[in-house]
Order: sequence, then C-alpha cells, then structure tokens
Amino acid sequence: YGKNTIKFLRLHREGKKQFVKEVEVCAHLRLTSPQEYLEGNNSLVIPTDTIKNIVLVLAKKNGIPSLEQFAIDICNHFMTTFCQVAYVKAYVQEVPWQRLHEDGVPHIHSFICVPDGIRFCEAEQCRNGPLMVFAGIKDLKLMKTTQSGFEGFYKNEHTTLPERHDRILCGELFCKWSYGECKDFDFNCIWKKIRECILEAFAGPPDCGEYSPSYQKTVNCIQMFVLSRVSQVQVIEVVLNNTFYNVVDMKNLGLTNDKEVLVPVEAPYGSCACTLGRKKFFEA
Repeated sequence: YGKNTIKFLRLHREGKKQFVKEVEVCAHLRLTSPQEYLEGNNSLVIPTDTIKNIVLVLAKKNGIPSLEQFAIDICNHFMTTFCQVAYVKAYVQEVPWQRLHEDGVPHIHSFICVPDGIRFCEAEQCRNGPLMVFAGIKDLKLMKTTQSGFEGFYKNEHTTLPERHDRILCGELFCKWSYGECKDFDFNCIWKKIRECILEAFAGPPDCGEYSPSYQKTVNCIQMFVLSRVSQVQVIEVVLNNTFYNVVDMKNLGLTNDKEVLVPVEAPYGSCACTLGRKKFFEA
C-alpha cells in the first residue's frame, strides 16, 4: 500500500538565482505482517498521509540533488525508521522546467515548461536486500523525415501493407534502465549522457543521418549505443510507440504530392519493445 501522486515544487535559492524541481512521487510499502488485510489490525500501518508528509519533509531537509538520490533518501528513511517495513519502493518523475534565456543570458528566476521528455526514476529495497535503482525517460517524441524504410517483411493473404524504402519514422519513446549496484554515481550527469545517446542513435550523423530498416532495429541501435557509452547501465528497456503518416493523394486536386503533405494515422498504432542487458548481469 502507499501514497500516489504526491506533487510539489521544491525551490532552492543561491543568492539572487533561484532553482526549481517540480516532482510527482509515489511511495509504496510492504509490511512484515499482513494483519491489516487479514485481521483488520492497523497497529503496524503507517497512514498514507504520514507517508506523504515524510516525503515533503525529506524534500525540505535534503533538497533534491537528483531524482535518484531523492528516491534513495525515501527508501533509506522508511527502512531505518520503521522496523515493520519489509519493502519500500519510491517512484519519482519530474516536470520538465527549463530556465528561460534572453539573448543567450539565463534568467535568474524565470522558467519554461518544455515537453521534450519526462525524467523519472525508481528505487526499491527489501530489508536485508540490495538497493535497486532504475531511471529513465518517457513521453519523448522523436521524428526523422527520411532515412527510414520497411521492406522484405513476411507476407501472406492478409498482407496489404506496401513496402517502403523512404518513409517518416516517428514515435513516442519510453526508456528505462537499471544501474545494478549503485556507488557514488553522478546521476544527473549520467541521465543527460544517456539522453544524448538516445538522440544520437536515433538520428545518426547530423549531415547525413543513418538508415533505419525497421522500428525494431532502431530500438536495438539505441540500446547498443547506450550500453557501449555508459558503463553504469546494466539493463536497458526501450519501448517505441509508432506514429504513422500517410501521404495525401492530391491527384483529384490537380496536384502532385511528393511526400510534402501527410496526415497522421491516429489508430491503431504499432509498438516495438525490447530489453537488453550485459551478459555478466544476467549470469549473476
């Protein structure tokens, strides 16, 4: 049981300059006894309102140096404070506020919400067990207008999809990775590096791009690139929900439409998912 959607804004000041972190937290506990479920005995139950207040107090006292560290702080607090807690899981996601710039100069106290992907993390721990930390990005919308195709696929009497060697590749990406054993990681730096790897692997070189023969291959390329560049990542999951665009037929309007005006296919849409990890992690 636990408390969901604990939303708050943490404001931090350094002189005149101000910093913001707006987050949503879900904190879930498992107790050593199920007596509240089986017997209606609430003597060990930590009220969900107390859980909410603890999260707010931790934000006040510790700040939020990174989402991962804040999730770890939540886990540590419940494990060290309540002997009846057998398991705790903290999920934290961030509202994507970015500092405003005017003529290249960063503003000291004004921000803009930019929908370029939502950062999130999870930390979970069992009593006498290892602390597990996961992080990720979701709702990241990506598009490449060429250098994508889909050919040579299996066909039977139900196949109507034509082969394409030049199409738009567009999708909403969800990516989650595991750090394994956490040491003194700079979580903010690692997250930014992984995001850069995702964008680079999706797009390819800026002057020419890189051909994608399928959504599946693009998903794998992202995973392989992250694992090759970021040693702290042990397992990475990527889900790419596809958005398809159809070229509008303008022959009846007396126009030739050379993939210049397209309309999105609202539903149904495709989805590709894959989980990839280092061999030593799975062997362990």
